[in-house]
Amino acid sequence: MPYCEVGRYADGEKWEGVRLFYRRYGRGATKVLLIIGLAGTHDSWGPQIKGLTGSLEPADDEAPRPDEEAGAGAAGAAEAAPAEGDDAGGDGIEVCCFDNRGVGRSSVPPNKSYYSTAIMAKDALALMDHLGWKKAHVFGHSMGAMISCKLAAIAPRRLCSLALLNVTGGGFQCFPKVDGQMLSLAFRFLRAKTPEERALVDLETHYTKEYLEETVGSCTRRMILYQEYVKGISSTGMQSNCGFEGQVNACWTHKMTTKELDTIRSAGFLISVIHGRYDIIAQLCHAKRLAERLIPAARMVELHGAHLVSHERPDEVNNALMDLIKATKSAMKPEEWSAQPENVSETGALISGRPITVTMRTDEGANATKVAVAVYTLLGKLQLSFLYLIGVIVMGFEHMRNIVKVMKPVRVAAIES
Repeated sequence: MPYCEVGRYADGEKWEGVRLFYRRYGRGATKVLLIIGLAGTHDSWGPQIKGLTGSLEPADDEAPRPDEEAGAGAAGAAEAAPAEGDDAGGDGIEVCCFDNRGVGRSSVPPNKSYYSTAIMAKDALALMDHLGWKKAHVFGHSMGAMISCKLAAIAPRRLCSLALLNVTGGGFQCFPKVDGQMLSLAFRFLRAKTPEERALVDLETHYTKEYLEETVGSCTRRMILYQEYVKGISSTGMQSNCGFEGQVNACWTHKMTTKELDTIRSAGFLISVIHGRYDIIAQLCHAKRLAERLIPAARMVELHGAHLVSHERPDEVNNALMDLIKATKSAMKPEEWSAQPENVSETGALISGRPITVTMRTDEGANATKVAVAVYTLLGKLQLSFLYLIGVIVMGFEHMRNIVKVMKPVRVAAIES
């Protein structure tokens, strides 16, 4: 099995290595690194692997390829790499996807301090070095998009382009809008102990109801996806509490500074921000705000879908990713990329080159903006506190119910003499 050791962590008095499990698909000079989100594993990228390479069969990962041996670990040489491709691999596309630390077949460090988007971005860089990739197109989903942002800020010269799917800015932006549906889902998520229970919750958070109720043959997509989810979760096992808490910590503590965003925006590569307009986990407004801050390098692509828009609308997502790759190969300038006119496709995709709005910078306007930001931040913290309180109530309820079960008297049948 292909593994890459990316670092070490202290476990008591001994040090353990952090190993990432990865898979490679396709062949070619164009390299694409896919970074998955919270609790997801590498095979969650199936529709994009198929769309980009034409196959779901893993390439031979065991032996280093001759064209990569010279480049393995050559991070310094990578800084001077050309804009597209790093070896004579032809016109095809080679994809690598992996399990982040804390999930799947990768290592699970025991303490949440070993998880952050910066640490996980360095994991991805170490994997690129291991593969001998000097540069790559980096595409991330959800938490993986946060990791991709950090990677782009840490090593901008290692990126050919950047795609951010269903992204937020981290922290309180990771929390959905509080309503009855979300409270119900949160309650059921906390109580899910089996793959079957977890699959039911995941389906409702990942897809639109419209998509789940579509008929495919003699059954609905919901039934088909339910079976696939149960099978997938059962094969890899439920994510450990330690791994889940660590990855949640990475999302909570994620933040992109103005300097980091300036670094990404001025790096010269093109950016696509792709989002499902009905995403109840990562709200669309946060993705639009990030796209605005990355102008002129960013293009906003809004699709009819939910959090897993990459599965719900795979053709449209794959087309957007291929457009990004082709524009990079043609050396399109960021200004041209973001200046593309707004377009609504037949499938309902809204493509907007300039999601930014221009406002007058008067003293009064600036003060109003500061007040609005302060209020928004306060509301975000209150929402976070409210969700935390709900979680405490749910866990308290479970604890009390367990106590009642233990204290419940046992009925004993009378013995006739």
